[in-house]
Amino acid sequence: MQMRQLFDRDSSTYSYLLWDKQSLEAVMIDPVLEQSERDIRLIEELELVLRYSLETHIHADHITGGGLLRERFNCHVAVHGNAQVPCADVWLKQGDHVLFGDNALKVLYTPGHTDTDICYLAADRVFTGDTLLIRGSGRTDFQSGDAGKAFDSITRQLFVLPDRIRVYPAHDYNGMTTSTIGEERRHNPRLGNNQTREGYIRIMSDMDLEKPQKIDLAVAGNQRCGISAAEGLVNQAGVIRE
Repeated sequence: MQMRQLFDRDSSTYSYLLWDKQSLEAVMIDPVLEQSERDIRLIEELELVLRYSLETHIHADHITGGGLLRERFNCHVAVHGNAQVPCADVWLKQGDHVLFGDNALKVLYTPGHTDTDICYLAADRVFTGDTLLIRGSGRTDFQSGDAGKAFDSITRQLFVLPDRIRVYPAHDYNGMTTSTIGEERRHNPRLGNNQTREGYIRIMSDMDLEKPQKIDLAVAGNQRCGISAAEGLVNQAGVIRE
């Protein structure tokens, strides 16, 4: 499996372009609307056949570029079944497999940050969205968040994976690009040192975080696959509609 890790500076979001070397079938995980021109250009330069635009959850800090990728490449937009996204093509659940060429991503349902969170597990790596960050984890104080469920998701779905599995999160705010399950089990300050469920809930409830600046715009835009929010960007960039 080939991979490019892509970054949006404004929201500190990682997007991931994955593809099969032989068939050139591809998927994009967590595309960002403002980076659509970059993503489309890269997909076309590499001559990839984009099959899916995948979301790890309904984001509150940026609007997805999934709808625009679908318009350009006729791919499928996929979200978890709990997401209120009628414009999606596929509603994923625990244990589903997303296939592209000879590669597969297994869907792990990991609620806690929101009730729409999923991770995508490949043979040697896992794309953890906001469920598990490098030396951190997704906040649980809004948008159907539940700290207890987040702890269960991380410990029962992710920390049971082999130590060698590489972790690729949806965000990082400190310049870290990847980690491993073993590293996070040992060194994540919220989860390491045999942390208890009650202790994790206490840590998360004591956090005093500001509301994401784009939450009202982002959540509504993501429930529309980013399409209506994209009109101004499309007209300005001139790269989607001809």
